[in-house]
This record gives sequence, C-alpha cells and structure tokens, in this order.
Amino acid sequence: MSVMQFAFPQGPIARALIAAIFAGSVAGFAQSADARITRIALNPPTVVFGGASFGTAGVYERIDGVAYGEVDPKDPLDAQIQDIGLAPLDSSGRVAYSTQVVILRPVQLNQGNATMLFEIVNRGNMLNPAFFNVGSTALTPQGDGFLENQGFTLVWAGWQADLTPPIGSSLLTMSAPVARAEGEDHIYGIVRSEFIVSNPAPSLNILDDSSSNTLGYPTASLNNSNATLTWRVHQNDPRVPIANSDWAFADCSIVPFPGVPNPQKVCPRNGFDTNHIYELLYTAKNPIVMGLGLAAIRDVASFLRYSATDDQGTPNPLAGGIRFALLNGISQSGRLLRTFLELGFNQDEVLRQVFDGMQPHIGSVRNYINVRFSQPGRLAGTQHTEQQYPGPEGPLTYGPSFDRFTGKTSGLLDRCSTSHTCPLIVHTMSDTEYWEASGAFDTVEADGSADLQIPNNVRIYQFSGTQHGGFPPVASLPGSTGICEQLPNANSYTYNIRALLVALQRWVATGRQPPSSRYSTLARGSLVAPSAVQFPTIAGVTGPNGIWNTRAVYDRGSRYNPADVSGVITVEPPRPVAQYPTLLPQVDADGNDIDGLRTLTLQVPLGTYTGWNVRRAGFSQGDSCDLTGSFIPFAATPLLRAAGDPRRSLSERYGTLAGYRTAVTAAADELVEQGLLLRSDEAAAIASVVTLGGEAGLK
Repeated sequence: MSVMQFAFPQGPIARALIAAIFAGSVAGFAQSADARITRIALNPPTVVFGGASFGTAGVYERIDGVAYGEVDPKDPLDAQIQDIGLAPLDSSGRVAYSTQVVILRPVQLNQGNATMLFEIVNRGNMLNPAFFNVGSTALTPQGDGFLENQGFTLVWAGWQADLTPPIGSSLLTMSAPVARAEGEDHIYGIVRSEFIVSNPAPSLNILDDSSSNTLGYPTASLNNSNATLTWRVHQNDPRVPIANSDWAFADCSIVPFPGVPNPQKVCPRNGFDTNHIYELLYTAKNPIVMGLGLAAIRDVASFLRYSATDDQGTPNPLAGGIRFALLNGISQSGRLLRTFLELGFNQDEVLRQVFDGMQPHIGSVRNYINVRFSQPGRLAGTQHTEQQYPGPEGPLTYGPSFDRFTGKTSGLLDRCSTSHTCPLIVHTMSDTEYWEASGAFDTVEADGSADLQIPNNVRIYQFSGTQHGGFPPVASLPGSTGICEQLPNANSYTYNIRALLVALQRWVATGRQPPSSRYSTLARGSLVAPSAVQFPTIAGVTGPNGIWNTRAVYDRGSRYNPADVSGVITVEPPRPVAQYPTLLPQVDADGNDIDGLRTLTLQVPLGTYTGWNVRRAGFSQGDSCDLTGSFIPFAATPLLRAAGDPRRSLSERYGTLAGYRTAVTAAADELVEQGLLLRSDEAAAIASVVTLGGEAGLK
C-alpha cells in the first residue's frame, strides 16, 4: 500500500542512446540483483536555457520521469531499513517503491566532464542550480552557468516519502509503503511534534515548523484526552500544559475553534502565537517505511551509472557517458548524506561503490530517516528549535573516535571501510554549525579533550564567520533584521564552495589533492569553551552568551539504536542522560573568527560577521535566531562611530574605496594561490565585495 499516489508523466525516451560500456555484464547483474531499479519511465528530453551553449559541454537538455525500484527485505544491505520486514511484498517477495527523477545533461553527453553530480533534494527542493550558479532567477535559472560550464550531468531523485506537494509543485518526492504488523490494521506509536511560528496561525499541520509540505502522521483518535499539548517561551523553560478543552485535532483556518475535525491538524483555542514553543505528544498510526529513501538514492544512482537498460529494455539516458559519480547535499540533505554513508548505502546490490566523492554541506550531524514514525524534515536541533530530535548522536566524526559518554568507539566510515566503498569527501560547514549543530565535534573527541586526525580521504572546511545558508555574492547589504535583533550575515562563501566542488571532482577524476583542511582547532587555540570566546562588547548589540546549542545524550527507549540513529522511539520527550561540552570558534578584537577558511569578505571585513543571531522581542527574545548569523557593520568614519563601539571605522582601516579594492584584490590573489578560489571567479568575487564596500560608505 502506498501512502500517496502521483500523476507522473509516462513514456520512455524515443531516441537511440549510446550503449553502456558494461552493457553485457551489468545487464546480467540487473536481472538477478535483489535491490535495483526495475523500470524507468522517462519523458522525451527538452532543450533548456533557450538552447544556450556552455563551455565545452554545449547545449543542455532536461529529462523528467519516474524510477521504479524494489528491495529484498532479507538482503543484509537492506534489512537494516527500519520496518522493512513489515512492508507489503509484491509477487516476487520484494518491497516496491517509486521515485521522481530529473536529469539535466549535455545533449552530447560525451562533451561533458563524465561526472554525475547527484544532489539529495532538500525537502523536495533542487537547491544546486541556484546555490552554485550565481545570479540564478526564475527567469534565468542557469545564472552564470557555473555547473553547466564545468560539464556536470546533474541528477535529482525524491527520497522523502512524507512530502505532500501542492498541485503543480516542482518538489520531488517518492512513494513508499506503510508498515503493517501481521494481523493488525495499523501500527501505532508515540510521536512528538513541535510548532514555532514567525506569524500567528489559527491552526497548523500536525507536523509543521521546518517540515514544510508535510501533513504528518494522523492521530489515532480525534479525542485528544490521551494527547498533551504544552507551551513554553524558551527552549529550557518548563513545559506548561494547555488544557485539553483549549485545543483540538482540527482545522481552524476557516471555521473558528473548535474548527473542523481533522486527524492531521492542530488548533489551539487562541491559535499559535510567535512567542512560544508548542509541543504535542500524541499517538500516531501508519508509519511510512521512510528508510527506503536511502535505497532510492543508491539504486537510482547505481542504475544511471552502471546499467544499459531497465528490465524492459528502456535505455539508460546516461549509459556510457558517466565515469565518475559525486553526491552532494545541503543542510537537511547534508545530514541525510552522512546517514547514507554511515549506514553503508554507498555499496549497491552487486557490491559496487556507487559514489566516488561526496560533499556534505552545512550538515554536521545526521538525519533520522531510519526511525519508525520518522520526521526527516526536522532540523535535528538548534538552541531554540527542535533541539531534542534525533540526529546529533555520535558518531559525528568520519574516523573512529571514543565517546566516553556512551562508551563506544565508532566513526561514520566504519561500514564503508569494511566494504571498501568509502568515497573521497569534501565536508563544508558554516560558522552556524559550530553554534547550533555541534560542528566542532566533527573534528574533536566527544569529551572535547583533543583534536582528532582526519582520515586521508576526508577534507573539512569551516567557512569562518558565515551563516548556515550563506549570502548571495551579488546581493546588496541586508537592510532588515526580521525576527532577529541583528542584520543577517553578509559574508558569502559561494565562490569558495565552487572552488571546492571543482577540487573534489579533480580529486576523484585525477587524484589531484585538494587544499588542506581548514577549521578551528584546540591545538591552535582557535576552538575554545564558550566562556573563553572573546567577543567584544559593542553598544546596542546583544552578545552570544547562552545561545549556543548544547548537545546531550538522551534515553529514547530500549528499542532505539543511537549509534545508527535507527529503531523505534518509545520515550517522548527523551530523557537527558549526559551533556557534552561545547566548543566554539575563537574571535579577534572585531568579533571575527581567527581560523578556518577565511573568505574574501572576512579577510577584508566591512563589519563583524557571526554564525549566530538573537531572537528579538515577541519571538522568544534572547534565544538563538535559528540558522541565521549576524552582520554588525563598522562605522564609515570615526565621527560616525557610536559611543561604545571599540571597532575601528572603515576609513581608518582602508582609507578610500580604492584602498579597499587594493586590499580585496590582494586577498583574492592569495585565495586563488591556495586553491580556495577559482581563477575564473576571481574578478567577479572582487567586484562583488568592492560593491558592498561602496554600499557600506567607502568613497
């Protein structure tokens, strides 16, 4: 039984394709494999970007379709998928799924760089085009065409099976079955849902907040007598119960409280306000076998890389044109990538390595896709929002490390090391990951006692003084604080991550080593306890005291396996057992990071750039402003510098705009020499930063 049905386009490609190099052997494997794509239904290709030509790759085309796969629940590669043994079987004893697929490839495939860049979509969204292609808009999605000029073949597939996209949406999702226990109509379990809003709302989906376009697991009963709704202003405040008579499982968007009964909606009598964290504990039913999303990523990529045709003879549109495969994910998708790697999914059904290289970005922990009643759209915790959801459990390090809080030694590469399928990894993160998501513990012992040696196949880069989602390199300085006290962070890392993607591709294709890792360390004194962070006192600026996210060991019940972020949660909310230390980047007299990969903006700053910000009045004031950094501008001249601001003005630092341009150019040259900025991007990077300097008041 599928949880949803899609009106997917049908019809295979109606043109001849190049035969795969391994056509005979791979086709033979495909017929006997236990987990694989059995059928792919594709629309005819359409030329995109108005037929524009990119570098040596030429014109690009887009292919949309659906891939149909199946897994053997008894195969050790798939038996670890939570509830796979409770999923309905087809006539061959397999568990079936389907997923949407999008391919963007050079029309002449052999003119590309022979590399498939497979992006794990973020809540169904394809982020890569706008993330890497500077200037991408709805009208010109190719922007400056960076990915296309590099010659990548771009691939996306759905993996999050609880998405319910609106009609006409471009979100990519998949269809996965609901788990059923033998002899029972439904499987039930406790679910915790959290609600935080930036605008008042009369009612919300039962699964809301960061989980966009997701209705959530329906309540087992519209009678709320066995459910609990609480509220609190700050994350660590006591939970205050809301009387059951003052809320309902109902939709109140049109009809006022008690509204229209709905098993997937929650309605407080007075609606949801912006100053509270609301938390619901309820009994849900019908868990999706969400972990099939991991198999879908593996099997779609393996099919496109290795197979000539599907079981019915439909040609693989990438056959013979792919020599290298990269996997990247951003934020939620970066966390999922680390889960995919740790659970051993980089090995396909015939024991081949699927991806040669991986780039997890701004995902320092893991995703809890492989848990019964999984809510994979959750943040996996910031200081203020969704802090207690699974994902931050150890191991966080790639290589093995000892966690004295759990008594276990492990690393994310354990399984792929055993199967000899470990990829080359370029791991990137912003400053926000240190403040909100335990980023320091990707590189240090769990007790904070020592730096760890990074495995030879891994590079780690901290984009110092940046915020989670970055900042566009061609944007104007921010002018609105939103729900935060300070302006969002204007320090862009776009050109740096482009250089590192190229470095990863070269590493995979030629063996050329990327630049050395760049991140804050204990040994250099650039990674310190919160009390040692020397952030300056600036008049009118709330400092970072107490807004970092504190990671904990939780008891989620005996059926939950924290090391694999898998299993069944039976204790909600979870019981804290131990608290990890916190380590944060050290800063200079301006409040800017002293270590890591210091971007062009940070080397020639226009202000203080942080990975944290503070929520303003009416929005749980004083807690962390989730995933948002701060930009605290320098005054343009000494006369304009406010009393109580110890930081030198722009004119004192650079003199004129021409002096600023000279400093920016020198810093850019150095980044190019270090391999952290592409020579082809240097002029644009300089122009972008100098433009912001003019906006900031330099003449």
